[in-house]
Amino acid sequence: MSGTHLTPETHARLSAEHEDLTTRGRIDIARAIEAARALGDLSENGDYHAAKDAQGKMEARIRQLAAMLHQAVIVDPGAKKGGAVATGSIVSIRYEGDEDVERYLVGSIEERRDDLTVVSPGSPLGQALLGRTIGDSVDYEAPNGRLSVEIVAVD
Repeated sequence: MSGTHLTPETHARLSAEHEDLTTRGRIDIARAIEAARALGDLSENGDYHAAKDAQGKMEARIRQLAAMLHQAVIVDPGAKKGGAVATGSIVSIRYEGDEDVERYLVGSIEERRDDLTVVSPGSPLGQALLGRTIGDSVDYEAPNGRLSVEIVAVD
């Protein structure tokens, strides 16, 4: 699996975030650094060190977004084949021996939503689910041993 699979909406949101950070964000950080420099001695200037730290974190996010957007593969969650689990699917599963049904979004962590846990398509569970349909039981290797799940629904 190559690239980061993103829905068109998430790709647009990440592109807008990248654009905002590379324009307004850099200008705001430069102003904060300049204002902190004006306060005097840089070796004991907490405002300056905080602004430089924020700049480093922002530049790291810019690089992360640029790499992700460069490698992005746009997926259409509405184009699923025959109810099979694909990137962008919301899948409901039941673990063997458990009556509770859990819902997961199969996709990039950038696709996260408040009401769903995200499972990466490259993770053991994600790999086991991809291409499967309702009623299928799949096994996968988890850190604490082999687990079995039944696919209850695919949205």
